[in-house]
This record gives sequence, structure tokens and C-alpha cells, in this order.
Amino acid sequence: MKEENLSLEEQEVFLIVGFSDFPHLQVLLFVTFFLIYLVTLIGNLLIMTTIYSNVHLHTPMYFFITNLSLIEITYSSIIFLPMLSHFFLVENRVSLTECLLQMHFFMVMVSIEILLLTVMAYDRYVAICNPLRYSKLMNMGVCFWLAVGCWVFGLIIPAAHTILLSTFSFCESHRINHFFCDVTALMKISCSNSYSFEVLTYTIGAIVVILSFVLLSISYINIVSSILKIKSIGGRHKAFSTCASHLAIVILFYGSVCSTYIRPASTYSVKDNKIMSLSYIAVAPLCNPIIYSLKNKEFVNALRKTKSES
Repeated sequence: MKEENLSLEEQEVFLIVGFSDFPHLQVLLFVTFFLIYLVTLIGNLLIMTTIYSNVHLHTPMYFFITNLSLIEITYSSIIFLPMLSHFFLVENRVSLTECLLQMHFFMVMVSIEILLLTVMAYDRYVAICNPLRYSKLMNMGVCFWLAVGCWVFGLIIPAAHTILLSTFSFCESHRINHFFCDVTALMKISCSNSYSFEVLTYTIGAIVVILSFVLLSISYINIVSSILKIKSIGGRHKAFSTCASHLAIVILFYGSVCSTYIRPASTYSVKDNKIMSLSYIAVAPLCNPIIYSLKNKEFVNALRKTKSES
């Protein structure tokens, strides 16, 4: 089909395809995604409320978990709320401005989470490898500024992507074959030369994702080395249990994000991209309350105490 540039008015409107390819599964999909969002919202709010109301949980680890829960509530809402509303619409149309805003703030949350997971790895490194200096190196003042740094840099990082993409023109096919305004899906329907955008993506990816991953790897190499030096099996298990939850989230999150975004546009697959997107948009936030807290005896005891006092 010959590609022709759309008029400016037509460029301002996009059609989100979502899961319309499965009309017979619309009710099932809506119920599934609604339940996932509801459990994610309630679970992460429960984490934040429990940590806030229990003084003995006011430690660096739980402070960072609170930030993580806030991030996952935010980016789940950015994606799920519009997606759920689309199930009731005949045509899921969004303006270019709305699309860019959703894409931008989603990328902001992903950037913040990448940085926060790196900071959390450093926190576990200090706790296991340098426990005698932990209270000095990771006091609440230091933790506060580390968290602020994650949020500030996370807000700045995606700005260049959004500004550059807003200058692109879009071809005859202005259907976004995804369930949200994903950057790779937008690039797929752009008529503009994407070379500069791909260079920007790889550059920022190298600076943020790869650097963060290297720092994470260094932290865990030192953590594993320290754990192996512990003579008692019980001591090793206790030390490993303090970072196992974080490591599980890191593997899930980094694996899905890197495989989705850190690759050439020519290898883009709509079906694969949708599935991989669900792994960090739906699965990771859903797993956070279970992995980080509900399997943590200290948190469970604090939750029981909070219920008994209410």
C-alpha cells in the first residue's frame, strides 16, 4: 500500500487497536485486567499504609519499597485505566497530545524504577557486605536524597524522546497496534527517518539501563561473594533471603524491559511486544506485594498488628 502523509488534523488522532482482534474474549480480558489492576492497587497501597503506620518498619529497605509501590501504582494506573475504558468504546481514539503524554509519563516511571532498583541493590550490598557501617552509610537522610535523585533523573531522562517524537510525521496507517501508546508502536507508524531516534534510544539506554545493570551486577557479585564466606548454612540462608526478593524483581523487570526496547526497530514484533509489555506492566507490579512483603515475616507481623489496632 502506498504511504501518504496524513493532514495535520488527521495526524492529531490515533486509533488504539488494543485487543480488538479477539472480540469473543473482550469480557474475559476486561475482567482479567480489572482484577490485576485492582489487586495491584490494593496490594501496593496496603504495603505503603502498613509501612507508614509501623515505626519499626521505618528503615531504608522499607523506605525504598514504599517508593517502589508508589511507582508501580502510578504506571499501572497510567496504562490500565485508559485500557480498561477502551473495552467499552467502539473506536479507541486518542489525540497526539494524549498519546505523547501517556508515553512520556510511562517512560518516566520506568526510568525511575530502573534507578530505584539500582539504589536498592546498593542498599542490600551495604547491609550484607558492610553491616557495621550500614547505619552510617544508609541513614534516612542519605536514603531520602537517593530517592529524590531517582525521581528527578527519572523525570528528565525521557524528555528528549518525547520532544523528538513530537516532531515526527505519521503515515496513512495511524492505527497503534498495542494496548497503549508505546514508543515502539508509534515508531512503527512513523514516516520520518528514525535513525536519530534510534541513536538517542541506544545512547540513553547505554547510559541508564546498561550502567544501572553493571552497578547491579557489581553489587550482587560482592553480595554472593560475602554470602559464600559465611560458614553456617543458617547464616547464608538469612543473608540470601534479604536480597532474594529484590533479585527476582530485577530479573523479571530488566529482562522484559531490555528485550522490548533495547533492540533495532527492524526486529519489532507486535505480538511479542504486547506479551513482553504485559510482563512488566502487569506481572511485576502484581508480584511486588507478594514477593517483597507478604512473604516477609516482619511485614506480616506488622500487618497483623495494624489490623488488631484498627
